[in-house]
Amino acid sequence: MRSDNSYVGVCSTQGCPDSIRSRVGKTEFGERFLESIPVLQWAKHVTPEQHRRLSRYPGAHGWGGIDYDSEILILSKIKIMLILFTMCLWIVVVFRTNGAIIKGFEEDVGSRTTHYTFSTNTLMNSMLSYAGIGYRRPPVSCGVFIVMPYFLHSPVKYFGEDVSAEKLKMYHPDFIRYLRNRFLRSSTLKTRFKDIYRPSTGATMLLAALHTCDQVSAYGFMTPDYKKYSDHYYDKNYHPVGFFANHDLRMEMNLWQQLHKAGLMRLYMRN
Repeated sequence: MRSDNSYVGVCSTQGCPDSIRSRVGKTEFGERFLESIPVLQWAKHVTPEQHRRLSRYPGAHGWGGIDYDSEILILSKIKIMLILFTMCLWIVVVFRTNGAIIKGFEEDVGSRTTHYTFSTNTLMNSMLSYAGIGYRRPPVSCGVFIVMPYFLHSPVKYFGEDVSAEKLKMYHPDFIRYLRNRFLRSSTLKTRFKDIYRPSTGATMLLAALHTCDQVSAYGFMTPDYKKYSDHYYDKNYHPVGFFANHDLRMEMNLWQQLHKAGLMRLYMRN
């Protein structure tokens, strides 16, 4: 299976001596991780200087094509959250992404969702493509919604009446470029598809968890034996994994193997 319908379980131990951050420097990933990169963005990031800088980058990588006033309007609706994930001691957090179908699959994928991350286009496509097998909209009981790269115009329609600025978050474009350049620098960047290439939503979700949480477990992400399994866990018939120019899923798959081997996360794989 690929990462757009997978999920991540993370936990915070509030100063855990065995946290990812305490161990990453001893691994091959030590020089790649930068603690100074902002994971989320909000209104304080919108200044004329920052807008000029980020306007050079298109899509999820920056603010290209978005005028200064619109950027202020969008990000002014986001409330500051000093830490990405508000968790109590030993609470397990469950991230899901895009077309996350739960009903009927609870025994395998669980039923709890605390963080739901999505791209706007994939969310809309999921509601159309997976309606027949139970996907109607994102889980409205979710504590935090994280979007890339921009919000929907009518969030109440998709996320319920209790959606609020506290729930809605947006990845910082510097974080997306950082992931692309330091963790997933694909050969696609040397092709005509370089402007549309970025980490998949699932990859961004997993790497955001690795940068903010103490322990991470990943379920349903693509592994080297992916050809044995259908594209999604809820497929009634076998469908091979689809590969497109905007993501490098094989490179992401290799990265998950490396992070698992380095002991920075636990990747669940069929034995």
